[in-house]
Amino acid sequence: MQHLDEGKLKWFRRQIKTWAQQHLRNFPWRHTTDPYGIFVAELMLQKTNAALVAPIYQAFMEKYPTLDALAAAPVAEISSILQPLGLGFRVERLRESVRMIESKYGGNIPKTEAQLLELPGVGIYTARAICANAFGQPKAVLDTNVARILERFFGLSASDRVKARSKPLQQAADQVAPDTNVAAWNLALLDFGAAVCTARNPRCTECPLQQKCQKAAFDEKII
Repeated sequence: MQHLDEGKLKWFRRQIKTWAQQHLRNFPWRHTTDPYGIFVAELMLQKTNAALVAPIYQAFMEKYPTLDALAAAPVAEISSILQPLGLGFRVERLRESVRMIESKYGGNIPKTEAQLLELPGVGIYTARAICANAFGQPKAVLDTNVARILERFFGLSASDRVKARSKPLQQAADQVAPDTNVAAWNLALLDFGAAVCTARNPRCTECPLQQKCQKAAFDEKII
């Protein structure tokens, strides 16, 4: 495991937290710690733009406010609501997960990463996001946004084709995360990657990390 420079790490945290105070995005699932509501949101958000999910999530939660209500709903009805999100397999995975939650966990969303990973359609990112957002557990998440920030700023390089599944980058994400309020930290990194440290045309000249960013230093040498 690669240990990051502690001074640079602390500076990185301060800059991200300061940026987040003014720039976090506003989505309905960010105003609840209800495990069911967060479970639904995270499954909807897989491979989907959050802005597209927001109105569909609200309509979905109004129609199915509880796991029991969702379990009793006809598949065609659920499919109709989720159709704008695409990925038709999402509905079946959701129903399979609901059935397992009812039969194995008494209708309660499981609280551990290992238990959540047993549910159909739940991967490491989704499981850790649910643990952090619903149960306040110190679970750092890793998606393509977070991976990109860590690689650029700290000069990390992961050989994995899918960066979000990289064990070295997950270890880095765990090391970078603060000791408390990791859920808020995760959201800050996700939004920073979506708004500033973007995959294409990153806003480096406006970036609060520019002073110590490995990518910025490399780009300057090229120029």
